[in-house]
Amino acid sequence: MAPGSRLLLLLLSILGAPGLGDPGPLEDVVIDRYYIPKICLREVQMGDFIRYHYNGTFKDGKKFDSSYDRGATVAGVVGVGRLITGMDRGLQGMCVNERRHLIVPPHLGYGSIGVAGLIPPDATLYFDVIMLDIWNKDDKLQITTLSKPERCNRTVENSDFVRYHYNGTLLDGTPFDSSYSKDSTYDTYVGTGWLIKGMDQALLGMCAGEKRSIIIPPFLAYGEKGYGTVIPPQASLVFSVLLVDFHNPRDGVSLQHLEVPPSCKRRAVTGDFVRYHYNGTLMDGTLFDSSYSRNHTYNTYIGKGYIIPGMDQGLQGVCMGERRRVLIPPHLAYGENGAGDKIPGSAVLIFDVHIIDFHNPADPVEIETVFRPEGCNVTTRDRDFVRYHYNCSLLDGTKLFSSHDYEKPQEVTLGANKVIEGLNSGLLNMCAGERRVLIIPPHLGHGESGARGVPGSAVLRFEVELISMEEGVPEGYLFIWHGEPPAGLYEQMDLNKDGEIPPDEFSAFIKAQVAEGKGRLMPSSDPEKVIADMFRNQDRNQDGKITAEELKLKSDEDQEKIHEEL
Repeated sequence: MAPGSRLLLLLLSILGAPGLGDPGPLEDVVIDRYYIPKICLREVQMGDFIRYHYNGTFKDGKKFDSSYDRGATVAGVVGVGRLITGMDRGLQGMCVNERRHLIVPPHLGYGSIGVAGLIPPDATLYFDVIMLDIWNKDDKLQITTLSKPERCNRTVENSDFVRYHYNGTLLDGTPFDSSYSKDSTYDTYVGTGWLIKGMDQALLGMCAGEKRSIIIPPFLAYGEKGYGTVIPPQASLVFSVLLVDFHNPRDGVSLQHLEVPPSCKRRAVTGDFVRYHYNGTLMDGTLFDSSYSRNHTYNTYIGKGYIIPGMDQGLQGVCMGERRRVLIPPHLAYGENGAGDKIPGSAVLIFDVHIIDFHNPADPVEIETVFRPEGCNVTTRDRDFVRYHYNCSLLDGTKLFSSHDYEKPQEVTLGANKVIEGLNSGLLNMCAGERRVLIIPPHLGHGESGARGVPGSAVLRFEVELISMEEGVPEGYLFIWHGEPPAGLYEQMDLNKDGEIPPDEFSAFIKAQVAEGKGRLMPSSDPEKVIADMFRNQDRNQDGKITAEELKLKSDEDQEKIHEEL
């Protein structure tokens, strides 16, 4: 009889229905399909190998045999004479998890002989059967793709190392193992004999993030021996698999250039110090770390072993402002041990990186002249007093400061340690009206610690315009003569000839020298303060007047003959 079309002999009188007479001996097996699963992917056919449980009783209910009592299922081949004829017929057409009552007449059971001590001659046998597994020696691996990522640049090949989650059940749905219950992926090589043959084959061609349902026949699983107490002999296995990630031991770092600025004048090399933001994820998208969450860039040297080898390689050649995806195999990341509780052992890591800036400790200030007036003969020198406008930003365009936010330009004496070293250098040799762009590395800026509003180790970009400049005086001087100082200096300074010089006489004399071009004050936005400082230096006993004994040229004090001043 063909499966599915067989006539089921529901002889209710034999089952004891009231009001019907005894029709006499049975001609065939009586089948009662009292439970049929909603989904039946396969029915038992002649030659199939099956596993099932049963209880065997006589008509009076007395049990003569039970697979349950032995604690083991029955396995065998249908239709090849290894079972009693009635069972051979009664099992055909069954689905996995189907339950049947079978009534087997004597001539389809053990006949007039019976089984000594167990089944009397001419006994009608009653079986309660549940089908647990069906397979055939011609079966192949059954793979169903449940979900697959839209992008799949690479699939599993032999010798790859895979990390996957799985639920494992028998064909009847009985669970036997799950990686989820262990809270850890199953990690192994593919195609090298570490897995059962069916799983070795079923994982090939998978993408990271793909889900598959896999049915493995026993001869591609644990076969006749089964496995421990959880997988019986000759059991088909069903796996629901989620591939978390995979790599090959020969893999190097893989780069995806997501966004490269049109202008890339310089690329990072070994020894450069790089500031970058990143999101770090596993291959399944799980975020394990992010610099954005800390609102602080990650700052490090590259190529010197301060970071994992894969990132050391992955940052080589980056441009400022570039966005790059770096895929790092575990042997170039945290290896078999992983890191902390967020990076599992043997995990492939993906970093989405945004380069903020980089520099080398040997970098000078980079100066680009945007505009230089014609006929520029006078340029700034050390100790000159300059007025300038500026805009200061990070290399990613983040605005930090601007002199345009204030009422007047910035003022400073060059070389007086009032501005960062890089800006001081960038303002030298400029003409009034000249405009420059300065790129200042952190060792000539605000260093590793940064400053208020300036991140540590930040490269700074200044747009500067020199408004005006005044010739300065040497360091330590407040006033210098353009020639030799006047003879009889004290007498000339003592305007009323009373033998002492009060502040007003001192100030009047110095202003007259400046007005006549005989000397110059240290440039300042407050010349009165400079003159007051000069007076204070000469009034050595601080009594409010300068005597002839107190008045001395600086050359008399430090024996410097290059300049002479009060």
